[in-house]
Amino acid sequence: MARSHPPTLLTLATRTLREECGFEKGARMLVAVSGGPDSMALLDVLSRLAPKLGFAVVAHGVDHGLRPEASAELDLAERHAEKLGVAFARTHVEVPAGGNLQARARAARYQALEVAQRVHEAPLLATAHHADDRAETVLLRLLRGSGPRGLAVLPPRAENRLRPLIRARRSDVLLHLERHAVPFATDPSNHNRRYLRTRVREELVPLMTELSPGVVTHLNALADALARGEVTPELRDGTTRIPLGRAQLELIRRARALGQRKAAVRLPGGFEARVHPTTGEARLVRPGPARGR
Repeated sequence: MARSHPPTLLTLATRTLREECGFEKGARMLVAVSGGPDSMALLDVLSRLAPKLGFAVVAHGVDHGLRPEASAELDLAERHAEKLGVAFARTHVEVPAGGNLQARARAARYQALEVAQRVHEAPLLATAHHADDRAETVLLRLLRGSGPRGLAVLPPRAENRLRPLIRARRSDVLLHLERHAVPFATDPSNHNRRYLRTRVREELVPLMTELSPGVVTHLNALADALARGEVTPELRDGTTRIPLGRAQLELIRRARALGQRKAAVRLPGGFEARVHPTTGEARLVRPGPARGR
């Protein structure tokens, strides 16, 4: 039976944590929280999933001292964390002078979060990046002339950084906030057209979506393929070459993540991609005729 509704943010985050983030049971995660919609959704989701998946959560906010509203936004985050039973702390930082304010603020934020990780003995850092953020970042890198390696951005896990919401869309985040009555604050600087990311989000992505409604998904699939070193994803068997579409790549990825025994993905021309349950290697095969029953 066809699915009557898309997966919830909780379902998407559960799948990503289990299949792509690779943490150990009992791990402690520091959740970066600003009070904005994305990080408040992440805090709420992880607090709900922690008992089920077997990890611990602490939350931390960073006040860059750039906006007077930031302190009140972190107060909101702290109140919700307390309601969820999650320990919350914050750090005030000074952003050094120079160009590219957003990059300098980001560097100061991550430095403060790394210190907080050591204080809280939380080796993992969870951030609230989602699929729309990833698509925007791919476009920003393209505009700045990045090559294939530079476009392989924001994977579900990179060293100790986890992105549990990276398979979710911004609309999934907003629906979770509404469904569970999660409070959040809105940062007006996110709509400031002086920042290139804002123009990409509010001008370029809507135009590209008008031309190709699935462009955000396509850009995420590109980042995934480049992260795997698959500039042109395909499987080969001798002279036979079968290109892999996004849905097929996702099925192969899930088979690898779950270690499914003798997992097979159907391909055009009567071929299959057989995924080895131990090595995760995908081989191109043409199944023989079915034996008599």
